[in-house]
Amino acid sequence: MKKYGFFYVVDVPEYSAALEHDYMKQFYDLDEDVKDELAIRRHNPANKNAYRGYCPGLDDVENTLQYKNLYNIGPHETRGASVESENILEKLRYDCQEPNVWPETGNCTFDKGFKETFQAGFEIRRNIGRAFIRSIARAMNYPNLPALFAEDEFSAMGLRKYPIRKKINSNMYSDFDGTLLRELEHIDSTVTVLSTFNNAGLEILYKNQYRTVPVTGENSFIVNIGKLVDDLIDNKVAAVRHRVAEVDFDRYSITYFLGPQFDADISRSMTGKLTDAGQKYTIFGEWIKDYLGAIELFYY
Repeated sequence: MKKYGFFYVVDVPEYSAALEHDYMKQFYDLDEDVKDELAIRRHNPANKNAYRGYCPGLDDVENTLQYKNLYNIGPHETRGASVESENILEKLRYDCQEPNVWPETGNCTFDKGFKETFQAGFEIRRNIGRAFIRSIARAMNYPNLPALFAEDEFSAMGLRKYPIRKKINSNMYSDFDGTLLRELEHIDSTVTVLSTFNNAGLEILYKNQYRTVPVTGENSFIVNIGKLVDDLIDNKVAAVRHRVAEVDFDRYSITYFLGPQFDADISRSMTGKLTDAGQKYTIFGEWIKDYLGAIELFYY
């Protein structure tokens, strides 16, 4: 992690990347009207969820930088009573508990298999993310770090499909080296557990040059850390900048993001230093409010 900014978790028991991949393909092959029943309210005003659910890719390639479809899964299956409060953070805390929505296609075998597969996949990724946090805490003698991740109200698992793109625009080229990109260059914010299904395209910036990340075995994950969490541990590992180069096929991947709990103090590092986020925010909930307002929801 200190040298490259990522590592692999391999040979995960009771996990099948092939099964997830197959269910993703089946889901994205469903009729649009079926998927629209699961669409977030930005795309389907009849739905209550703003984050959890399906977010179709934009057809306007001329004006979008991130051309992909996303199905967002969170940690909640039910939600408690609504909050009657004028406090923005209290409303956001309630919104963070949006229940998942699952396909109801009339095919009971598919519906049951899809839900069970990705519920299990969520738990596997959450366990990996939390184990990583515990490992950092042990290795760096930060015993208070795991407490910041005791809850994960806004952890998210995104089932992504990057369709073959028939048009491009100048915004899709790298400012760094002119490469045509499928996913723009960026640094994550939290802990990321990534499944690429052995698809090529992922590249990391290492010694001022983007390099291809080697694909791994069948049942494995790539783990990296983001800027927000890296600041909490005094920047002792690399928060790696990465991107996805353009490919000539439909590309599938799953991203899982593990962030601190809503009330976690992100203003100071484990040694008491003011973090970048701490210049404006005290708790993670304040940060996530502005973060979600600054990006397209389908990107998260």
